[in-house]
Amino acid sequence: MIGLIWIVVVLLLITVYLSWTAGRLDRLHTRVDAARAALDAQLLRRASVAQELATAGILDPAASMVLYQAAHDARQAQEETREVAESALSQALRAVFAERRQLEAVRGALGGGTTADELAAAVRRVPMARRFHNDSVRAARALRRHRKVRWFRLAGHAPAPLAFEMDDEPPPVLTDRADDASR
Repeated sequence: MIGLIWIVVVLLLITVYLSWTAGRLDRLHTRVDAARAALDAQLLRRASVAQELATAGILDPAASMVLYQAAHDARQAQEETREVAESALSQALRAVFAERRQLEAVRGALGGGTTADELAAAVRRVPMARRFHNDSVRAARALRRHRKVRWFRLAGHAPAPLAFEMDDEPPPVLTDRADDASR
């Protein structure tokens, strides 16, 4: 009888441990979803501000066209091409704001200072949101690799989360200016 009680206690402890691990995995998946939503919001904000700037008539026509097309493509991209489109927007932003005079022209225009500040904030937030998302994905994938999770199928039918890889290097003049404004 005592042996049966010990077996029941051990099975109960294993069940509690597996339940705790499944809950932890579920919380990590929820964190990945929340981080992805935050990343999507930051990417949309960056594309919206870039598109607004491109249509404001402040930039020269060639820069406006390049920036508008890249921002439009980033906003309209399907999930499978999103990383490429967002990288293209990053490259377009670096090309348009390669020199400080372009930023100064935007700041000098009526209402351009606010738009430039919004764009600087948006390009600073994208790398942070992407890093947070990818860290969440890494943690969830690490837990999913454990034997106990695989053997007992604790992940259920949830797809493995995927990292978001893109070129998110901001234009140096936008980050330098943002650093100067914060001092």
